[in-house]
This record gives sequence, structure tokens and C-alpha cells, in this order.
Amino acid sequence: ELGIDTYSSTLKIQLGISITWPDEHTSEYEAEWLKKRCFSEEARAEMRVDLFLPEHQYWGSDLQLPKIPFEEIMCNDESAYRWLCTLKKVGIVLLTGAATGQGELIRLGHRIGFLRLTFYGPTWQVQDKADANNVAYTTERLCFHTDYPALQHPPGVQFLHCIKQTAAGGESEVVDGFHVCNKLKKQNPEAYQILSSTAVDYTDVGVDYCDFAVHCKQRIIDTDSRGQAIRINFNNATRDTVFDIPAEKVRPFYAALKEFNDLLNSAEHKFTFKMKPGDVLTFDNWRVLHGRQGYPSCPEVTRHLEGAYADWDVVLSRLQLLRKRALKRD
Repeated sequence: ELGIDTYSSTLKIQLGISITWPDEHTSEYEAEWLKKRCFSEEARAEMRVDLFLPEHQYWGSDLQLPKIPFEEIMCNDESAYRWLCTLKKVGIVLLTGAATGQGELIRLGHRIGFLRLTFYGPTWQVQDKADANNVAYTTERLCFHTDYPALQHPPGVQFLHCIKQTAAGGESEVVDGFHVCNKLKKQNPEAYQILSSTAVDYTDVGVDYCDFAVHCKQRIIDTDSRGQAIRINFNNATRDTVFDIPAEKVRPFYAALKEFNDLLNSAEHKFTFKMKPGDVLTFDNWRVLHGRQGYPSCPEVTRHLEGAYADWDVVLSRLQLLRKRALKRD
């Protein structure tokens, strides 16, 4: 037993440490537990990887879209763990072979925990509607956007289940927003600084699951303490006509936004594909911007996708639990 100031500690070789405090309370710490909490850069980096999976695999038009069978991730923990790890790393995964009826996303929500309820309901139907209250509910082209920047905390993950697909048009388009941000930061640091510091007004007003009137200010590029993009908030369909900035900053902002938008739409960055019935597209709504090519309007519904959201808190919670079960690791 070694005396250290006002308390003593007993070293247990290869097992841990037992400490007796001044009030005679005893604490025991296993060696492996202490090792994980070491203040060395190596130990801290390892802990960050284990808890937050910070690695990103960037992509452009060369994306090899990751695919996993839907029922496999529903029934197999190893496959579900691989799905969520890939979703975090790449930002997008296509689940294949789901049933072609509504309700599959409810099942998927139960698999990870629960879905995010919004003003459009637990799930929502993307199809041409007579009195559309959202541009997605038309046959028109959808430009690149992230969903719901009008909310204080936009949903982290989005699910889109293809139930019916039109014969002509309707192709999906996606772009890695973090990859584009890195390009913008390198080629025009001033534009990057403007988009990561200017508060943009967003709004969404209407009636769906219930009546709503939401307003929010978001920076188009949210960054961390190192200036790295951690969330994109960009949706022209809900960007407000109000713009609460000094008049002299308006032109520089739009110049920066145009450069960002041009990069998003460049052939080298966007990936185009067509979903087929039974496909469930899962993607990072904070990172991946998505859009859709237009398709012909018909009296009957020719294209039907069911959508839903989940928060990253729920997804990462399930990932950690699957990790323990599938890999039998703490």
C-alpha cells in the first residue's frame, strides 16, 4: 500500500487500482477502463473513433452506392451494424428488396428505436397531389436541398421508400455536401466564410399532420471549432423572402451561394440513379443534399415514395448497442 497525499492506493498488477479516500470510501478501477480514459492523444483519438465514428469517405459522381438487403438488416445484427456504420461513414446506403406497400419505414423505425415526428407526420407520402402544400408533392424537378432547415434541429437521417416508380423521369440525384464544402473552402475561402457565418431565414407555414408556422435562422454551412463542415442547411423552397442582414452584405452572400450551388450541380460531384419499387434510400440529411428530376403529370399516381426521418441520437444509440451485440465489445 502506497501513501499519496491524503489517500492511499493499492496497485493490482494487470487488474486495476483500488483507492481509499479520506472518508474511508473505496473505489476500484479496472486497468482497461483507465487505459481508455488516458489523456494521451492516442487514447483520446481511439475513444473518439469508438463513440463518434468521425471518419468520412467522400464521393462524387463516381459513388459506388452501398447496397444491403432490407430484410437482412431487419433480422441480422451484424448486417444492421454494417448498415449504420456505412451510413455514418459514406452518408448514404440503399436498402433493397423491401415490400412495395406503406409501413416498411415504420418497421425500420422500430429496428433502430423510433422515427422523428414532424409537422408532416411520422411518415409522409411523396406523390403528385392536387393541392400540394410542399414542392415535393408535385411532378416538378427538385433542386438539391437538405430537408427541414426551418426547424431549430433539422432531422439527421432521412429514409425514402420507393413504392411506385414512373416509367419516364423521376431519377434521384444526390451530392456529398461535405465533399463540396471542402472544395469550396479550398478554391474560395471567402465564400466559405460567408456561407458559414451568415444567418439565413427559413420558414414553413401550412397544414398537414397539424397546422404549423415555423421560422428559423440557420447558417448554410455549420462548422465545428476547426472550421470543418458538420451540417448543411440549404433548401431554396423554404428559404424565406425575409433576409435579416445588412444590405451591403447581400451581393457578396449571393455570389458565394452561386459558387456553392454551381459546385453542387457540377457533373463531377452529383450522382444520378433511379430507385425501383422496394428500394429504401437511407442518407445523412446533414451531409447529403438530394433532388429529383421531373416527370410527366398524369391523372393517376405514377410515382409514390414514402418518407420518414430519424435523429442521429437514435441512430448512433442503436449503432453502439448493435456493436456490443454483433462484435461482443464494450
